Amino acid sequence: MSPSVDHHSNYASPGATTSTQSVSKLDENPFRRTWRGNKQGTVQLKAVPTFTNPYEEREWVKEHLAAAFRYWGKLGYGEGISGHITVRDPVLPDHYWMNPFGEHFSSMKKSMLVLVGPDGYVSPHGAQLPINMAGFHIHSAIHKARPDVTAAAHCHSLHGKAWSAFGRPIDIMTQDSCLFYDNLGVYQNFGGIVLAQEEGENIATALGPKHKACILQNHGLLTLGKTVDEAAYLFSALERQCKVQLLVEAASANGLSKTIISPDDAEFTAKTIQYWENTYFNFQPEYKLLLEETKGAFML
Repeated sequence: MSPSVDHHSNYASPGATTSTQSVSKLDENPFRRTWRGNKQGTVQLKAVPTFTNPYEEREWVKEHLAAAFRYWGKLGYGEGISGHITVRDPVLPDHYWMNPFGEHFSSMKKSMLVLVGPDGYVSPHGAQLPINMAGFHIHSAIHKARPDVTAAAHCHSLHGKAWSAFGRPIDIMTQDSCLFYDNLGVYQNFGGIVLAQEEGENIATALGPKHKACILQNHGLLTLGKTVDEAAYLFSALERQCKVQLLVEAASANGLSKTIISPDDAEFTAKTIQYWENTYFNFQPEYKLLLEETKGAFML
């Protein structure tokens, strides 16, 4: 969905320097465009690990899921029982891991995570704790509709739900907002608390076949990822962009004009920063900091 532009908006002025950057001149791998090692090629940066043992991968996925919840807790996203992140299980791909009902994000541990079966009920393979009903309806519909993604994240963050009241996308007016250039849907309806399968399916439809983010009108934000790290990072990035949008709208209401990034420059930027390994890696500084701050408590 394209962002709407009001009378206090404009693209870069005609006298501004025109960008001549092109991805054709860059490394074919968008991840390798963002860092540099030594001339000998011995200094390398590894992003997403690969596994030959699905049980080892399961433990890695659960550790990163628990860390994502701890990160949300640090950012103040807790809102009672609301909020959930799910990630497909590497061992049983038709199952997904999820947070238990009524537990604070900041206290999440790997051992507390629940494995939900394809029938929507708690399976015997994870923690034997209840799950959020609304979370089940939203996430089960998304995992069914989008086999290309592994994780989905949703909660009622402050600036996201404030901007959602307008039922419109964010404007592409900062470099970071290019994460959501042609990558953001809007569910322009509020059908009440999600307690039925149909409403979850409506949200999945609003995401479309390729978007990794969605603004749910009068509700909040939703993001997807090929990894749980990507989904968590995109969520916090969209939350911050909603805050930026609210600040800019306030300034614009007082007569200042906002400058929208041109489609060509937004697309050029998006072709690098939207790449799934880059969005995964953007979460890693937070993961490492959580390990240090908690002494690995979320891995228990």
